[in-house]
Amino acid sequence: MLQRVDRMQLAVRDRAIAADTFAEVLGAETVQEDDLRLFNATRTVVQAGESEFELLEPAGDGLVASHLERWGEGIFGAGFSTDDPGALARRMDHRGLHFKEEGGQIFTEPDQTRGMRTVISRTSEREPVGLISSLYEVTNIVDDHEEAASFYTDAFGLDASRFCPIKSEQWGYTGTLTLFDPPSKLDRIELTQITEPSLAMGRFFARRGSSIYMCYAETGNAGVIRERLEARGSRYTAGRENGGGNLFIHPTALHGVLIGISRANLAWTWSGRPELARA
Repeated sequence: MLQRVDRMQLAVRDRAIAADTFAEVLGAETVQEDDLRLFNATRTVVQAGESEFELLEPAGDGLVASHLERWGEGIFGAGFSTDDPGALARRMDHRGLHFKEEGGQIFTEPDQTRGMRTVISRTSEREPVGLISSLYEVTNIVDDHEEAASFYTDAFGLDASRFCPIKSEQWGYTGTLTLFDPPSKLDRIELTQITEPSLAMGRFFARRGSSIYMCYAETGNAGVIRERLEARGSRYTAGRENGGGNLFIHPTALHGVLIGISRANLAWTWSGRPELARA
């Protein structure tokens, strides 16, 4: 029932400053300003490509304020879209999952999933803006990737026959890509299970347990993004695996979010359909 990786939610100290950062790095544009009472936060929504980033600033005590106090700025939740939120809500309710609704969105807490706070929105077609095409992946570190894949299949109405195994010695994990609609779309939850605790993802898991680690987006403008990061003195890493074509934007460059940027279709190389990857 999930169709797209639609958005990411970030906890930030100043949403105006964060919106300016996303504009300067990714060419994002502000599309919405409002309040999210559920988290006692004010919200600025910026669009980059077809996707959105919700920048949440605490208006007082609440989950966003608690996140900032404990972890600092960074990923607060992952967002997905479906063409029938009502049907998905009924499915989740039937399976005993607790959620809340506000402003047409469905919100679940990490204790209802496998450590991944989620916001589910109705599918909306958007004209791309800025320098990325869209988000396509959220990485959820878990204790058991096979069990988590089974859970998300049942909870969100996914098709396990579309999934793809994944393994990385470089980053120290094994896991599952829960592809929503291949080969039409790359969108998925990447479930990772740590195999090497000493590496960056393993250290993150040791601190936070099952949680959201990062997100991934596609671009046809990697060079421009790199130039913008360098002009700001921001940290990034150019990936060398799979023939290059990846950037990893350091969390210090984007208000605590680690985001991978890959050139168009490159991710099919490790997503079970390498023939779809363009040179």
